[in-house]
Amino acid sequence: MDKIKKLFQSNDSKRGSYTLAMTSIVIAIVIIFNMIVNLIPENKRQFDISSTNIYEISSKSEKIIKKVDDDVTFYVLAEKDSTDKRIKTFINKYASLSSKLHVKWIDPILHPSALTKYGTEENNIVISCKKTNRTTTVSFDDILVSSDSYYSTSSSASSFDGDGQLTSALNYVTSDKEYKAYYTSGHGESSLSSEVTSLLTKSRISTSDLLLMTTTSIPDDCDLLIIDGATSDFTKDEVKLLSSYLKKGGKVVTLLAQTNKSMKNLYGLLKDYGLTVQSGYIADTERSYQGNYYYLIPNLSVSGDMASGISSNSVMMINSKGMTQSTPVRDSISTDAFMTTSSNGYAVTEKKQTQGTYVLGATSTESVKVKNSKGKKVTKESRLTVYGSNMLIDEQITSSFSSLENLTLFTNSVTACLNNADNVSISPKSLEVSYNTIAHPGPFSILVVFVIPVSLIIGGFIVWFRRRRR
Repeated sequence: MDKIKKLFQSNDSKRGSYTLAMTSIVIAIVIIFNMIVNLIPENKRQFDISSTNIYEISSKSEKIIKKVDDDVTFYVLAEKDSTDKRIKTFINKYASLSSKLHVKWIDPILHPSALTKYGTEENNIVISCKKTNRTTTVSFDDILVSSDSYYSTSSSASSFDGDGQLTSALNYVTSDKEYKAYYTSGHGESSLSSEVTSLLTKSRISTSDLLLMTTTSIPDDCDLLIIDGATSDFTKDEVKLLSSYLKKGGKVVTLLAQTNKSMKNLYGLLKDYGLTVQSGYIADTERSYQGNYYYLIPNLSVSGDMASGISSNSVMMINSKGMTQSTPVRDSISTDAFMTTSSNGYAVTEKKQTQGTYVLGATSTESVKVKNSKGKKVTKESRLTVYGSNMLIDEQITSSFSSLENLTLFTNSVTACLNNADNVSISPKSLEVSYNTIAHPGPFSILVVFVIPVSLIIGGFIVWFRRRRR
């Protein structure tokens, strides 16, 4: 018995007991810490340190979610255990932002009738609002987009569109407002890219071609008219159609293009609204991309709806026309330039270079009196937005420079034209970088990568050194 007592009273026994006690305390702390963390709402404890922040909920989405007053259910028709973790994490985080959003997982293997009930297939999310009686479906393939667009190969997905797809669906089922945009043809215009039309669709804006030469008026259902890079001039009659449309409260967004042809008629309409197009290309020796003076990084000054989702002011204009503000044809027209060169901008032609500050993007507005469907006069606002270059939304540019906010600015200018339209044009996020589950590195990364390891090493060395001296 005495031997046993001495055994527990030895230095080795004391150190062992101390180590055991400390280990138990650490384990208890870890368990308690995890229990506390699990009590924190999921949207507050999910992190992401990927460069593209695939789990981040955009300000546009948060705005839409806050406006939801009715219960909306996300029926996820998939085997939960086999669903890609990125999709599960994002759905849970998204729904946790509002008590009005509910997630219900339905295993189609255990409940095959559910596929018939909701009229869909496996690996789809059915978003439904009972009050509006509107339902839509989002496929996993639309969230994890891969080159072969097949969910079973989601590990090779190139982009993640959870934020855009879910917010677009949420906006659709909680609102019944739809919009129609026409884009002109017959003047060498560029076709709207699939990327642009996809973003417009997310904001419930459908698009159709309009050949002005074959019509006597702009269609009554036209909420917006887009002129994307015309390289030949409009006829006088076509310009009259555009002018008449604007005088009735119409909305037009036009993107200019470089051309050797005279654009007297179209440019004349822009001049009526206070914007005089200058000859030649615009260069900027102060604000350009890596010394290429025709790759402009403009000064951007936006507010309100135009500023939605704009954070870095990173917009690029290539081979742009420049404009100067002039006196509009009517005093009721006001013009606001939201994108300009620096004072070291130049209008470059074969014969000369003229220095100055040039307008690269501007909006002209006018309050007009028109008759509504009941014959009563009401006040509407006509809106003409002009960009100096149609390269703003060129797919080669927007895909080559993923950090640019070109598409965000363009879709902002589109939805700003539409009454009560919510801009939910959220671009997919690239998956071509590694990701994990902690966002906003900064101080946290410094703590984990440097402070804690160094402290442990120093602490271990001190303990070792003291024991060695004994």
